[in-house]
Amino acid sequence: MEPRPVVIAVCGKGGVGKTSLSALIVRSLTRDPARRVLAVDADPAVGLAYALGLTPPKTVDQIRQELIQTLGQDAPGDPAELLRRLDYDLFAALAERDNLAFLAIGRPEGHGCFCQVNQLLRQLIGDLAGRFDAVVIDGEAGLEQIQRRVMEMVTHLLVVSDGSLKSRRVAATLHHMSASLPGLAAAGVLFNKLTPGEVPEILNANPLPLIHVLHEIPAIRDFDRRGRSFFDLPWSAEMAKLEGAVLHFLNPRP
Repeated sequence: MEPRPVVIAVCGKGGVGKTSLSALIVRSLTRDPARRVLAVDADPAVGLAYALGLTPPKTVDQIRQELIQTLGQDAPGDPAELLRRLDYDLFAALAERDNLAFLAIGRPEGHGCFCQVNQLLRQLIGDLAGRFDAVVIDGEAGLEQIQRRVMEMVTHLLVVSDGSLKSRRVAATLHHMSASLPGLAAAGVLFNKLTPGEVPEILNANPLPLIHVLHEIPAIRDFDRRGRSFFDLPWSAEMAKLEGAVLHFLNPRP
């Protein structure tokens, strides 16, 4: 039996730094050249592409729309031929570098609904994820934006929150929702962009399993503002602590 990949879904309220943290997690995981990593951008803005320095040839939504336009709304086509075409297009949509592959979802399923195409795409994305050792999913805000087949494979839910009450409440809601994920091994919150002075109050009020507290890092903010690849970000003690915390979250040791 093939070993299951570690599938990490990074979720949280908009603006808390999910994309930056997703990129840093991807960078940490790919530091092991033997580990095959798939990064999935489930945010229609495709911000993770900039943070990873990769440009996807097309998004999954573009593949879906192109095929629907070719076939026509009322022409389902041969299922085997559809599967072959979608499988080819999906692999062609990957941006790759060394042991990293990147897939952008684009818009969630919407206009031009073609159920057979959507169902096959969900199946293929799930199959694709199973070919990697680790998958990192940068979610838009909640769990609903992520393809259901991949969501069923999620083993670790990493909820990102800043110090605001609203983002902490969203984090608590997402953590509660994670109980419905069948393959979940662990879920927790990572606080981002906190000042040293607010840490004690935030942690005292936090009911969720804590992964890590990351302070504001000016270099990260600068790279994010300029759209630079986080692979070029200078290594720092804060990043080393983040890497250690995430690896412990994925593989806890006594």
